[in-house]
Amino acid sequence: MSSIAAPRSIAMPLLLLIVAGCAIAAVTNGIRTSFGLLTLPMAGDLGLTREAWGMAMAIQNLAWGVAQPFAGGLADRYGTAKVIVGGLLIYAAGLLLMIVSPTGTLLNLTAGVITGVGIATSSFSIVMIAFGRSVPQEKRTLIFGIATAASSFGQFLFAPIGQAVITGFGWQTALLYAAVLLALTIPLTFALRGRTERAPDQIDLPFMEALRRAWGFSSYRLLVIGFFVCGFHLAFVNVHMPAYLVQCGLPPEVGSWAIAVIGLFNIVGSLLAGYLGGRVPKQMLLATIYFSRAVAIGLFVLLPVTELSAYVFAGAMGLLWLSTVPPTAGLVTLFFGARYMGMLYGIAFLSHQVGSFVGVWLGGFVYDHTGSYSLVWYLGILLGLASAAVHLPIKERSAPSFALKSA
Repeated sequence: MSSIAAPRSIAMPLLLLIVAGCAIAAVTNGIRTSFGLLTLPMAGDLGLTREAWGMAMAIQNLAWGVAQPFAGGLADRYGTAKVIVGGLLIYAAGLLLMIVSPTGTLLNLTAGVITGVGIATSSFSIVMIAFGRSVPQEKRTLIFGIATAASSFGQFLFAPIGQAVITGFGWQTALLYAAVLLALTIPLTFALRGRTERAPDQIDLPFMEALRRAWGFSSYRLLVIGFFVCGFHLAFVNVHMPAYLVQCGLPPEVGSWAIAVIGLFNIVGSLLAGYLGGRVPKQMLLATIYFSRAVAIGLFVLLPVTELSAYVFAGAMGLLWLSTVPPTAGLVTLFFGARYMGMLYGIAFLSHQVGSFVGVWLGGFVYDHTGSYSLVWYLGILLGLASAAVHLPIKERSAPSFALKSA
């Protein structure tokens, strides 16, 4: 017997679900987006090159991406709360193990693989599955915007706090406090209990068959390809911009506040994207976002870097930061329904994280070999324009291969 959502999901008050989910998203993303603040103190203390540190962060993003489809599939079948609890524990373990990882090889395992898997199984992507099953299709993009905005608030909140703890007590203490906070978040998962059930007009497909049918839908392929660029931009800016601003002669605090400004403006950008995603074609909204990113990066690179320009760029990028997520997740649920959101959005997110891997690693590699980040900034402009073009042919309609009559 099929239903729209599991009985426990229906019984849970929507407001409680949203508040708890937003809090989890804020904590998990706030900690993750503070890793860029560790670049100089942690790499300096451990004697690591910028490329070695960038590799650990790149592996983290790749591990996050590889684990995301499986985490989403598990949440679809067994419930979001169970997956998030496991993810929070893995995430906290990764942070604690980072403290006792004195080499780049160990950091690849702890900061990279373990922490990446923890993020995949506890972050806003899993929270959005719980949100998506609780609201009708026409409101899902808005609710995804709320989840994304909560993640952004975590970035805004944690960046200055993280910098203050690192400056006052050291990076080891900052990681310890972050791990404890993750553990304290576990009780909030109670509100996210439940799993998404198959809708009456959908077939129930195994993982590989659902993926095969989804990949045969051209609009989904284009969406996945374009999402690569989002990851490239976000990871490069988040990890390398604080160090880039120091290289340009600005104090480290400017980098932390720039990351905070991105998070603050992303609250507005995510909510706006969620609102617009229900009123304008989502593919056109995405093309506009990527084109605007290319323009913002171009102006930042061409103009002199000052404290003011850093904050203006951070504000502009903040409006465009995770604003891609609500329309992207909205298109996935429109294509395939809420039943497959965790798994198939996870595949799209894998592309995003491959882009993150490339952006983080390439930033460190180019800096170590040229002493400058310029080549990566210019590549970010070109990729933004390319992604804008890729989204234009996407069709905003359901995938026929997922309808019951096609079985």
